[in-house]
Amino acid sequence: MDRLDNTIRAYDWGSPTALPELMGTVPDGTPRAELWMGAHPSAPSLVTRGGRPVPLDEVVAADPGAELGDAVVRRFGPRLPFLLKLLAADSPLSLQVHPDTARAAAGHARENAAGVPLDAPHRTYRDAHHKPEMIVALGPFEGLCGFRPARECAGLLDSLGVDGLAPYVRALRSGPEEEALREVFSAFLTSPDPALLAEVGSALGRAARAGGPWWRECAAYEDVARVHPGDPGLLAALMVRWVRLAPGEALFLGAGVPHAYLRGLGVEVMAGSDNVLRCGLTAKHVDVDELLRVVRFAAGPAGVVRPVVLDDGEEVYPAPVDDFRLSRLRPGAARAAYHLDGAGPQILVCTHGRVRLAGRKDELVLGPGASAYVPAGEEVAVTGSGTVFRATAAVGRSAPTGRPQPLRQMNDN
Repeated sequence: MDRLDNTIRAYDWGSPTALPELMGTVPDGTPRAELWMGAHPSAPSLVTRGGRPVPLDEVVAADPGAELGDAVVRRFGPRLPFLLKLLAADSPLSLQVHPDTARAAAGHARENAAGVPLDAPHRTYRDAHHKPEMIVALGPFEGLCGFRPARECAGLLDSLGVDGLAPYVRALRSGPEEEALREVFSAFLTSPDPALLAEVGSALGRAARAGGPWWRECAAYEDVARVHPGDPGLLAALMVRWVRLAPGEALFLGAGVPHAYLRGLGVEVMAGSDNVLRCGLTAKHVDVDELLRVVRFAAGPAGVVRPVVLDDGEEVYPAPVDDFRLSRLRPGAARAAYHLDGAGPQILVCTHGRVRLAGRKDELVLGPGASAYVPAGEEVAVTGSGTVFRATAAVGRSAPTGRPQPLRQMNDN
């Protein structure tokens, strides 16, 4: 068991205060966007080996069987299959989707064969893996996730009173659902009209202040337009549901689902991949043709996830992938102690209070923002009074069964 020394990524959209406040440090005005915990080669956590700091990816590579366990190595190879983050957004991130495994593998091989450097700005597939994600809100959290039904999209666009949107409104109200969503979303990304974008930005502000049925959504989209003026991704974003998570609620983001985080603090877990296809709201490369092959043009609910409480009190956030399994532990509230099995590698991060981790040979005390890595085969007892999020691989674990956690009990994060 090792205390992790982690990297904070200072992206422009990050909050200068949220992570320092959680960790008890003094803000310096720099945007603190993400705290990375894991073995991702771009910013691996450090552990102490032989009295010196060693990147966790090197530790795993030196003895993957001991660090990950045989089941994880058989399924994912000699790599930690997940990355855990604390994410603090102060302004909207890019609108994006992630590929499934088959498309990622094919795209990665195709770009390799074409000689596209892995670090090239126009590279789309940087590895051969899918990138499902889940984020759990630590406070009020806003985002965009998944298409709303075509007729709802039409209603929102129509409510703005912009003549230039009329052809898109008609298209959304006429064709079959998937065809209508594909036609309009594609048109927004491939034929941007600067004058229309400016008019829509102004209309969103008027609609937000008018107090109509769409005013909350329009206020969120107006903020997107303010941060990303003239970006064609704004029109595409209008078709994606606005979602507000309560503390303790989560979003699962599967392959092909358009999404963007807008603001808030959360715990994010994802498969260990860099494959992102951006739809807009960014200065980075946008590969529209490949993007439209990846997007799933299916409307539905945003997919808010609530934890399932197991018999031992562990609160597991169900996800239909085996790259990661995310859960919440609240010693001193739900129960006095948790005894965690050593079936696979684990990363534990404290987000509230203080907790003690006791293994066979050593102990660690974690405060807010502190984290630990536990290799496969090591059992850990968690005690104290606080909140810990636990990330591990779901390989060999059955789907969680129990009772969903009611929202009224989910405010202590």
